[in-house]
Amino acid sequence: MIHRYGVSGERRGSATGLSACPQVRREASIEGGIEPYAGAVIDFRAAVEARDPDAIAATLADDVVFRSPVAFKPYPGKAITAAILRGVLRVFEDFRYVREFGDEGGRDHALVFAARIGDVAVEGCDFLHLDERGLIDELTVMVRPLSAAQALATAMAGQFEQIQREAAAG
Repeated sequence: MIHRYGVSGERRGSATGLSACPQVRREASIEGGIEPYAGAVIDFRAAVEARDPDAIAATLADDVVFRSPVAFKPYPGKAITAAILRGVLRVFEDFRYVREFGDEGGRDHALVFAARIGDVAVEGCDFLHLDERGLIDELTVMVRPLSAAQALATAMAGQFEQIQREAAAG
């Protein structure tokens, strides 16, 4: 199992000399002997930390399924998942990943994060599953404590109309 620790702003994978472009990084990681799926996780993490919605969307498979910490029903598809993640970028403040776990050489990874919504501290985890191409095909998010989940639900409810418009626009 891979364990990576770090704070916001620390660039994972920078020592590899790989491109910031997700597709180039994935191809280089395969050719360079780096764990094949590590590049995809590096890309997602870097995109989220940079608050770059286009780069985040580039890491998602077309058939990705998003499971929210505050909604029972999963959200299938890249358009709605990317729109939800844009909403999350608008809601979370001081977002940073603090720990990373991975199935060495495998497709399952967990990124532990900390953030704020107003004055409410949020701790959470993004659970990623990667398809055979190294794109995220499952993203499950969990948050704690209960006050954070409630603050997230309220904040995201305020984003829902814009999320629906963005998803419909593709």
